Amino acid sequence: MNATIAMITFRAMLGRKRALLLLGLPLLMLVLAAVLRATGNNDLDVSAHVLQQFGLATLLPLLALIAGTGVIGPEIDDGQIMYVLTKPIPREVIVLTKLVVAIVLTTAFATIPTLFAGLILTGTTAQLTPAFTIGVLIGGVAYSAVFVALAVASRNAVTIGLLYALVWESLLGSFAPGAKSASIQQWSLSVTDALTNASPVSSTVDLPLAITLLAVVTAAGALLATFRLRTLPVASAD
Repeated sequence: MNATIAMITFRAMLGRKRALLLLGLPLLMLVLAAVLRATGNNDLDVSAHVLQQFGLATLLPLLALIAGTGVIGPEIDDGQIMYVLTKPIPREVIVLTKLVVAIVLTTAFATIPTLFAGLILTGTTAQLTPAFTIGVLIGGVAYSAVFVALAVASRNAVTIGLLYALVWESLLGSFAPGAKSASIQQWSLSVTDALTNASPVSSTVDLPLAITLLAVVTAAGALLATFRLRTLPVASAD
């Protein structure tokens, strides 16, 4: 990692309008959890549904998309990446630093709110809260790697990421079993399923395969981003 790049990236991310989205989405989930708890509508089934559909399936990919594309995409679009590429810094260090920042942001604004929402809803009953917290954490790493790679590879990273998260994982996943199983969301749910005995939580992917696929996707995303950044001419940032 490069501490200077990390600090500049954190400052840029938390200073943009994106920061409002980073704060707004998890706040909405926490308010929903508090309302359900206050009205007594927080049984195990409802709690599991909220943590899965709102936390894992919606909040996580959207926040990871904001963070993953935001840490490097705008710099490529406006040419500021030129100032980094002309420095004697290995490109894999640049990618790793950006990826770590994206993971930290995703953890802060998706994983931790999921933990608090779970504690508000159901405490540690059936280990539901820690299970979803770990599932969101692991899924956040994979999502971040994919979206950082998309940001380096395409100027349409946000659009592509939204199509993947909302169309492939959510819409097609509801009708096509193949699409449902071939998703970071489902692999993360497999990890969650293995850590809780709550019956509402069920994954279509076996745990060993899910862990393998999450690791492969994370590594592939980091490698693709590094390769693409190495082939990105400095002149293209002008």
